[in-house]
Amino acid sequence: MKKQLLTSLVTAAVLSTAALSASAQNIAVVNGKAVPKARAEALKQQIEQSGRPVTPELEGQIKEEVIAREIFMQEANKRSLANSEAYKQQMELARQTILIRALFEDFQKKNPVTDAEAKAEYDKAVAANSGKEYKASHILVESEDRAKAIIAEIKAGKKFEDIAKKESKDPGSGARGGDLDWANPGNYVPEFSEALIKLEKGGMTQEPVKTQFGYHIIRLDDARQAELPKFEEVKPQIVQQLQQQKLAQFQESLREKAKIQ
Repeated sequence: MKKQLLTSLVTAAVLSTAALSASAQNIAVVNGKAVPKARAEALKQQIEQSGRPVTPELEGQIKEEVIAREIFMQEANKRSLANSEAYKQQMELARQTILIRALFEDFQKKNPVTDAEAKAEYDKAVAANSGKEYKASHILVESEDRAKAIIAEIKAGKKFEDIAKKESKDPGSGARGGDLDWANPGNYVPEFSEALIKLEKGGMTQEPVKTQFGYHIIRLDDARQAELPKFEEVKPQIVQQLQQQKLAQFQESLREKAKIQ
């Protein structure tokens, strides 16, 4: 009798422990079906990878979302929606998307951008943007006659900024009185750059400058040696850019190797 009682107690204890263990692995039980915590963890990881912090409040929302999905999934299965052709096509597209993403992540993991590659790209950018940069203003109009008239008006005492705000066809700089801010002359079309670098500080073009955009009156407000950021400041952006370039080259190489009939 005592032996039977002891056996029963041991069995009950084992079953209780097993139930607790199963409960610890599940986030809930919906209509008798366990919802594993792994689902919530996977959703949590997706949110964290997007850069959004997972707060205790958000964790509660994740739990509710996972439970709601299980409820809806059970109803969809009751209706045999998984047998529909539309569902199968969507599942195939989702499978492809996930697998392709995994392929690209695997490539980037095995082909990281080295410090030497990032530094070489930085040095190339420095070489291309070295020298002077200019703080210019301009007024853009459609006709040469109007551009000549504006030059005469400014010489007669009208403010450059007021005319730019009223008449310039460049909405961005026009709203700022023609201010184009600091830039390398290579950022502009050739005709504009050539006229700009010939000006003295405070000087204005005496004739309209024609480009593909219309006729410009250009004023040089200031000039200085180009101030470029340090390598460490822009390294993350350079690495990201090079990663994208490498991935694009990898994709193109796969296309070239593929036999398409």
